[in-house]
Amino acid sequence: MFGKKRNKSIEVSKLSSLIADNLHIVGDVLFSGGLRVDGRIEGNVLGKPGEKSLIVLSEKGCIVGRVHAHDAVINGTVSGDLEVEHFLELQAGAKVSGNIAYRQLQMECGASVEGQLVRTGDVAARETADAAEGTDGRDVRKAAAGEALAQPEGGARRGGEVQTAVLRQGVRHAAADPATARQPASEAANAVRPGAGSAAASAIGTKSSAAAN
Repeated sequence: MFGKKRNKSIEVSKLSSLIADNLHIVGDVLFSGGLRVDGRIEGNVLGKPGEKSLIVLSEKGCIVGRVHAHDAVINGTVSGDLEVEHFLELQAGAKVSGNIAYRQLQMECGASVEGQLVRTGDVAARETADAAEGTDGRDVRKAAAGEALAQPEGGARRGGEVQTAVLRQGVRHAAADPATARQPASEAANAVRPGAGSAAASAIGTKSSAAAN
């Protein structure tokens, strides 16, 4: 199976290290170059940062932990997140239980993934767009909705204050004008604010009569 010609996207063709099927490692593994895993590893398997590392997991291999490499060929079981900087090949026997981050992906029929598939280039572009925008789009929509809801309430409050001020000014004017004070209550109310309610008209008429007496 692994004797087939490698995909040209995989940049490391030589496997310099082997974890055989009779090995069971408990702990993290840090490697460089190419690593083939036929055994079982309970721990994180990490390629050295800044190097073009390759991990090949055969159908006999099993990794319980996080895997990070430049390139990866998976045909065994991975229980943990899989992060591949460049090229990832999931062969027919691959079983991954965790999230997968990749740049290029080749997935054969029969491979199974229980988790999210995230293309690293898309994540970087999305983060750059969010940083340029200055905030998340959902927060913008929430803020806009909150402002839209707040405006009618504030407008009604300011409108009520203006109407109250007009009524008070009209009452003072009616009290100062003897001609207005001698008018009936309904006419005095219309002179202050045409179309006002009965409650406002009664209040103005009462104050006008008191001022006239």
